[in-house]
Amino acid sequence: MTDLDEGVKSRIEKEISSNDVVLFMKGTPVFPQCGFSSMVSQVLSHIGVEFKGVDVLSEPTLRDGIKSFSDWPTIPQLYVKGEFIGGCDIVKEMYENGELQELFNK
Repeated sequence: MTDLDEGVKSRIEKEISSNDVVLFMKGTPVFPQCGFSSMVSQVLSHIGVEFKGVDVLSEPTLRDGIKSFSDWPTIPQLYVKGEFIGGCDIVKEMYENGELQELFNK
């Protein structure tokens, strides 16, 4: 991974701090551009969570930057109240065992 550009880092931090739930994804919540982004978007919508989708495909620097920022190699990436939760597999597992719903009920 390359060093994280300060502009990209501050953009990511701003998104995370200005929104309770942020999903860095490929595409948008309405038009996801990959199955994993679609899955996480659908899970959040299904449990009634409002979230901000940030399309990383439109900005390659953001796409690389979020991976460096979280030290997580894949997209989508879910953040809740500033905390990195995980990618598709983690969100799906948390949904299936009820942890995700619990997280949002707090």
